[in-house]
Amino acid sequence: MGVLNVTPDSFSDGGRYADPGRAVERARQMADEGADLIDVGGESTRPGAPRVSLAEELRRVLPVIRAVRAELRLPISVDTTKAEVAARAIEAGAELVNDVSAGLGDREMLPLVARTGKAIVLMHRRGTPRTMQRLARYGDVVRDVKRHLERRVTAALTAGISRDAIAIDPGIGFAKNLRHNLTLLAHLDELATLGVPIVVGVSRKSFLGRLLGVPLEERVEATVAASLLAVQNGASIVRVHDVAPFARALRVAGAIWAAR
Repeated sequence: MGVLNVTPDSFSDGGRYADPGRAVERARQMADEGADLIDVGGESTRPGAPRVSLAEELRRVLPVIRAVRAELRLPISVDTTKAEVAARAIEAGAELVNDVSAGLGDREMLPLVARTGKAIVLMHRRGTPRTMQRLARYGDVVRDVKRHLERRVTAALTAGISRDAIAIDPGIGFAKNLRHNLTLLAHLDELATLGVPIVVGVSRKSFLGRLLGVPLEERVEATVAASLLAVQNGASIVRVHDVAPFARALRVAGAIWAAR
């Protein structure tokens, strides 16, 4: 999953791809590098980020989704917690909703996805971007995250979404400290028992910087390492900014795994 942020304040690439032309160019580059789908987001979810109005989020994402859809055959996901944004994005060509609130941010989200027959990613988090890091307290982080995601999968099924249209995301970095992130990545196989694909996003995140003591722009190798281990431990989709190095590493790792 190639990340295409159309926000001015995303932690990694804020402001670079707000113009639809530049966004299409970047999407095409990621497709050439090996991306299987493009994730378009119009509201930053970095720690401390403010909320964006419905009108502003629509203004950011819809032209980009339309432009990318016109140019590429790859599936497009929309990274949003708002049902109206998801609905308009689906009309514009999106096929998957990547909801960091797992349908809790807008009670219309799950019924919308069910009604349109699209797919959804349900992510674990606590609070909002402004409050989540104060809520990183767990008895057993794997058990607690799994229970939450199990409840959200049940809610999605109850809303009428088919099981094969549901994926889960442990929410690396969302209301998690360094130890929580590492523990979740090491135990993705326990989340896999929920019977739906797992999406993992570790790309350039701050916990990698804390491990290595390096700034954001020097976290590519760390992202590749953590993403490969996530796949080995059960992830089906990895969400990355740097598609080419991960795609190449995955080809090599896949060949070695296959040789077993």
